[in-house]
Amino acid sequence: MHYAVGGPLPPPPPGRGPQAPSASGGQPPAAPAPGPYPGAYPGAPVPPPGPPPPVGPPPPHGPPPPPTAPGHPVPGAQHPGQGRPAPGWAAPPPPRTAQPEVTGHVSLPPGGPVDLPVPPTAETGTGAATLAVLLIGPAGAGKTTVARHWATRRRVPTAHISLDDVREWVCSGFADPQSGWNDHSEAQYRLARRTCGFAARNFLANGISCILDDAVFPDRPVVGLGGWKRHVGPGLLPVVLLPGLEIVLERNAERRGNRRLSDEEVASIHGRMAGWYGSGLPIIDNSTYDVETTARVLDEVLARAIASPPNW
Repeated sequence: MHYAVGGPLPPPPPGRGPQAPSASGGQPPAAPAPGPYPGAYPGAPVPPPGPPPPVGPPPPHGPPPPPTAPGHPVPGAQHPGQGRPAPGWAAPPPPRTAQPEVTGHVSLPPGGPVDLPVPPTAETGTGAATLAVLLIGPAGAGKTTVARHWATRRRVPTAHISLDDVREWVCSGFADPQSGWNDHSEAQYRLARRTCGFAARNFLANGISCILDDAVFPDRPVVGLGGWKRHVGPGLLPVVLLPGLEIVLERNAERRGNRRLSDEEVASIHGRMAGWYGSGLPIIDNSTYDVETTARVLDEVLARAIASPPNW
């Protein structure tokens, strides 16, 4: 039977095949070894395709594998008809390197005291100094209003921490001093002072000034000033805000809720606060000052306290 040009050729007999002269003119190359691998000869069986190769990172670069003796397989080499990966095989993930945490958070020093701020040089008032202030005064002196106004008007980050606000975080079981001072209310005050002191140290450790307000009595300095000094540190700057009794009574009458006290209690507290005179602490009588003026005077007093800290 004759085939047209380009027709298929019959398969060569086993062990023999077409030979072509080598380019060097020597002996022709040896015939390929028989075997049922794809392309061995026309009509040879083709094994079914295996699973796709795994998807993973490329093999690491490195020196070539050592030579092996003839007849021995090269480790890791893929030969025709052998060694396809088992189904479900996946390359191991590359080792993860620890990434630095970037959150902008500054860790709080473990119990370190707050140092005195550096005195301002060219600026007026407290300038850009980072400082902690304790504003003392009776109920109705305007501590909370003045402290918030002073903190708002500073050119550097400053926080206002009110003891009464923190004390009122207790919703159930709140011990109201107006119902009578007892061990329960005393314990909640101590807890609120420690919480405020921790918050102040946390703000200061992150470069934010703070001002706290509390009605500290001069006849109990160990409980009042001593507690604040332990919680915040020796760099705390106390200032007393003490207007006249008639001003305190007038401002107390404008209060609402449990922050409004009786006139008798306000007068008693104001009388006890008079003990701060002669204590060495700076005192501001804001009887004739508005909030803006009182905040400005407070800043001037604090600037002098930075240059010459009070002995307390």
